[in-house]
Amino acid sequence: MLDSLQTFQMKSLVPSLYEAGFHAVRIAVILGFSYVATRLIVRSVPSIRKRIVRRMTRNGANVELEKRASTIGGVFRKTVSAVIWVIAVIMVLREAGFDIAPILAGAGVVGLAVGFGAQNLVRDVISGVFLLLEDQIRVNDVAIINGTGGLVEQINLRTTVLRSLDGTVYVFPNGSITTLANMTHGYSYYMFDIGVAYKEDTDRVVEVVKKLADDLMQEEPYKNYILEALEVLGVDKFADSAVIIKFRIKTMPIQQWVVGREMNRRIKKQFDRLGIEIPFPHMSVYFGEASKPFALNLPRNDREQLKAAIREVLSEQYREDESQDSAKQVDRRAS
Repeated sequence: MLDSLQTFQMKSLVPSLYEAGFHAVRIAVILGFSYVATRLIVRSVPSIRKRIVRRMTRNGANVELEKRASTIGGVFRKTVSAVIWVIAVIMVLREAGFDIAPILAGAGVVGLAVGFGAQNLVRDVISGVFLLLEDQIRVNDVAIINGTGGLVEQINLRTTVLRSLDGTVYVFPNGSITTLANMTHGYSYYMFDIGVAYKEDTDRVVEVVKKLADDLMQEEPYKNYILEALEVLGVDKFADSAVIIKFRIKTMPIQQWVVGREMNRRIKKQFDRLGIEIPFPHMSVYFGEASKPFALNLPRNDREQLKAAIREVLSEQYREDESQDSAKQVDRRAS
């Protein structure tokens, strides 16, 4: 009797073990397939992106198209990977014996509640989608978001990440972006003003700067950065101590500061060599044409007398201050 009971238990246990092993194998296959699919997407997206960029640009590489493809490719890779793992988790739960129908129904209810409660999250995601579709900014652009400037490091569906020049990282929810200025979309300009003394010939100054810019366009690596010749905008204004002349140079994106710093260096050296004065803030006293300059020469004895008079005035002022302080103290004691 006991042997027959053990035999019956063994026969009923074998199917259970077989079924559990079968589900375990299927769970392992699902997880392995999800991992492999994710890795394939991570590896294939960059190669597909490069192939598309090569086909769309016949005359060499297009920097703007490359940055846009890189941005969209990164968002696509993260989104597809998240979808794959969500589906994998649901399938694993089903193979583990859980009833996924209530889970899916509960997820729908939770999603509805989150949709009403997390309106800012939905707004951020929708804003991120339009940010990508309208090609407003791309990864590696230099942008100013809500008054904060920096290099765009990441563009996600919910957030945009900037890194400033000093290394500080700023994270902006896409729905909170109210002002956006892209400084490197397609091309850039380096705008600069030069202040020269009123006695200088502005036409001569312009010719000197244009010659420096032309020389810069012929040298490596700056000739690859500059797209057009120097543009002279003219005499911009008359400042307190200088005449301001405005210029600009059209450059490749993000290269305007490299070109501008080199231009500033060359302008300073060339102006010093030619004697062109770059004035600093100062004040000049002008008496008009009727007044002629006069010299003030004091003999040594007169200078000594002047110093003695100044010392006497200061000492009298000091004694008056002391007497006033003493009178105030007496009044306070009397009161």
